[in-house]
Amino acid sequence: MIRKKTVVIGLLGSSLDKGHGTDAGRWNSWRPTVDLCRQDDLVVDRLDLIHAKRDRTIADVVIKDIASVSPETTVRQHLVEFRDPWDFGDVYEALYQFAQSYPFDVEREDYLVHVTTGTHVAQICLFLLTETRLLPARLLQSVPPRRRQATVPGSIDIIDLDLSKYDRLAARFEQQRRDDLSFLKAGIDTRSPLFNDLIARIEQVATSSRSPILLTGPTGAGKSKLARRIYELKKVRQRVTGAFIEVNCGTVRGDAAMSTLFGHVRGSFTGALRDRPGLLRAANGGVLFLDEIGELGPDEQSALLKAIEEKLFLPLGADAEVRSEFQLIAGTNADLPARVREGRFREDLLARINLWTFRLPALTERGEDLEPNLEFELASASKITGTRISMSREARERFLGFATSREARWPGNFRDFNGAILRMATLAPGGRITEEVVREEISRLEHAWTDHDPDDDARLIERLIPREQYATLDLFDRLQLAAVARICKDASSLSDAGRRLFAASRSKKTSANDADRLRKYLARFGLSWSALGGRQ
Repeated sequence: MIRKKTVVIGLLGSSLDKGHGTDAGRWNSWRPTVDLCRQDDLVVDRLDLIHAKRDRTIADVVIKDIASVSPETTVRQHLVEFRDPWDFGDVYEALYQFAQSYPFDVEREDYLVHVTTGTHVAQICLFLLTETRLLPARLLQSVPPRRRQATVPGSIDIIDLDLSKYDRLAARFEQQRRDDLSFLKAGIDTRSPLFNDLIARIEQVATSSRSPILLTGPTGAGKSKLARRIYELKKVRQRVTGAFIEVNCGTVRGDAAMSTLFGHVRGSFTGALRDRPGLLRAANGGVLFLDEIGELGPDEQSALLKAIEEKLFLPLGADAEVRSEFQLIAGTNADLPARVREGRFREDLLARINLWTFRLPALTERGEDLEPNLEFELASASKITGTRISMSREARERFLGFATSREARWPGNFRDFNGAILRMATLAPGGRITEEVVREEISRLEHAWTDHDPDDDARLIERLIPREQYATLDLFDRLQLAAVARICKDASSLSDAGRRLFAASRSKKTSANDADRLRKYLARFGLSWSALGGRQ
């Protein structure tokens, strides 16, 4: 593997780096920036030296001395002016602007921030910028040699500052974290503790880890949108440099799937008239989002596992492997452990993508968030229709009352919710949604949710159970399973489904565990609650 270049970012010490005396006499002084490049166990490929215009003469001398002791080190100068080097606000603002404009290349370079030189204020600001990943680096502190021996360059230690002393700056970074959380939630002021805790953990992982992330949850819970916002946050925080590549694995099959994901060379199969790079290569340096990853076939699963672990894959028909440094985000509404047990998903692949798993709750589990999401959807509808959309007080109360009731199933989750708002906005006279418009939409939803084709349940069971097993089932078992599937899809929880199915027999028991009873029944056929589309 090619060694990453080591890049040190540091402030010029206008006093320490100048040393004492002139010409040869300066070599009798400990100069942190110069001695940093004299370390036996640290090769500095590039030094990015920050200094003010007035210190250019000192900088020129330091650069000349570095060239004599470390000719392999390239020095780049960055002019940064502090109006008051002891003012936290001024120094932080200047270094923040430097960090924002710096062309980081984390795929090819490792960054170290030297915090020995500069004022204490500047050192603290560099620490804070590094700790919050605005400078994607590690911190270094130079330590002078004992008795300041000129022949010894001293040593390097990791710095540990006490952030609690600087509450005002810490508060600024806490505000930045709140901004990041709001960004991941699309600016919606969500109230669900369950969802807010989930987003807080995702933000923590997204900004500090490049390991695979698995997003689970029912259809329409927002996995695709959250995956893109994770990428955009990582992009802003300079954790990725490449593109966001998204593919729904349920839409690609067989050779088409292999070619789409891993690419092919010309002539590798009939119709391959030219080389195709594939989506994994397109995601190099960025994020690859594989939605419905459970739909991948065995060949694609095997190749994907190698690509995740070794960053290498073989395009169809190619003789040489291709490298791609991507971060994987996977999405699924399937029960992957159940598919592993059924032999339909690789256990080792699940283990590899299961390091960070986040389950997005269904809309029915986030009743507190329906009102803020209503505001968000009204604003979105206003942009789509080109008219400011509002709701009367009566209409709002009527809609929210229905949306949070037990009658509101929302099987498509936010897709259904978004569709309902958009329909009402389109029909709203003068852009104001009235109670009559809400009443009409509620009637439409209730009809759609009760309009049920019994064959849908049978087709669901046939799809979930392996063909060989389904063929051995009696008609009685097939019909019974279809009826259970319908109850599960309508119920608000596993326990609710159990109560409905065992309403008569449970009254004869001294203690009833309907959920466990239903779970065991489904397990007889290798099925699970989530696989049937039940609400989590």
